[in-house]
Amino acid sequence: MTGRIFTADHHVYDLPPLLSWNVRHTGTVPCDSWSVTAVYQPEMLTVLRMAAGFAAIENGMTQLREIVDEYTVELGSRGMTVTLSGRGYAARLLDNESRPVTYEQVTLRELIRCHAEPYGISCGAAADLRPTVPYTAGAGISQWKVISEFCRTYGGFLPRFAKTGELLATPEQDSGKRIILDSGSPVLNCRIREDHYGVLTEALVIDKRQNVSYSVKNPEMIAKGGQCRRVIYTPGRSTWDAMRYTGEYQIQQSKKEEQAVTVTLPGSFGAFPGDRVTVRLEKLGLTGNYRVAETENRFSAREGAVMIWTLKECG
Repeated sequence: MTGRIFTADHHVYDLPPLLSWNVRHTGTVPCDSWSVTAVYQPEMLTVLRMAAGFAAIENGMTQLREIVDEYTVELGSRGMTVTLSGRGYAARLLDNESRPVTYEQVTLRELIRCHAEPYGISCGAAADLRPTVPYTAGAGISQWKVISEFCRTYGGFLPRFAKTGELLATPEQDSGKRIILDSGSPVLNCRIREDHYGVLTEALVIDKRQNVSYSVKNPEMIAKGGQCRRVIYTPGRSTWDAMRYTGEYQIQQSKKEEQAVTVTLPGSFGAFPGDRVTVRLEKLGLTGNYRVAETENRFSAREGAVMIWTLKECG
């Protein structure tokens, strides 16, 4: 992998050979994170001071585009090195608060124009969402929450970011890529984790303005003896359908974290969030269809290049 810096004054600089890297891609919040270490050259200082963006290039293709948060120049056992790190483009929306505003009628496209594009975010795709009820962005919430809550409430999905940094405000689509993991795959490590902590048994949705509430329960977790309730307050004048969906969504989201499969393989950038994986690891009793929820790509002189995929069951 090679690295490329984009400066705030629109210059491009190719980094010297990378000594190590760690690139994590989720596509959603919490947003991506990355760090790379390269040989330092004195003429780099002017570029580093203006560094605003970073791109990871593998086999001539951009595998990830992110923002630069910090850099460190160090004289150590490896000589003069520079380490850069940062986050994904979602950070721009997380770091900026929205002013309180109520939209009587607003489309998703209009919301993106007001709450994302002013922060340098381009939209690759947006669903045609046109609710007939008012939508309120409360005080102290981020621009990300304004958009993500709108998508969740009226579209039933969370927006995400493409590896090129574009906002995708549509339901996740099948990438078409198919990966098979079986006994012949070069699996370095595979771990199965099941965690019931945080799985909701009840979501109580309350509209304070109308003084009404709606309870949605999770009978499967209740049967296991779980007790975990969340109270969610919605913007004023919510419909019953919106309140019901909000409760169901919260329970479904909590279920997603219940089980995860983590697989480590040699190489880098072999998969991205949204790709589909068919798992046939009979020795572990693990078979089925999964989606890639998160990827991490690492390289060091000691380990070489490895990729770590977090898989969640399709459904």
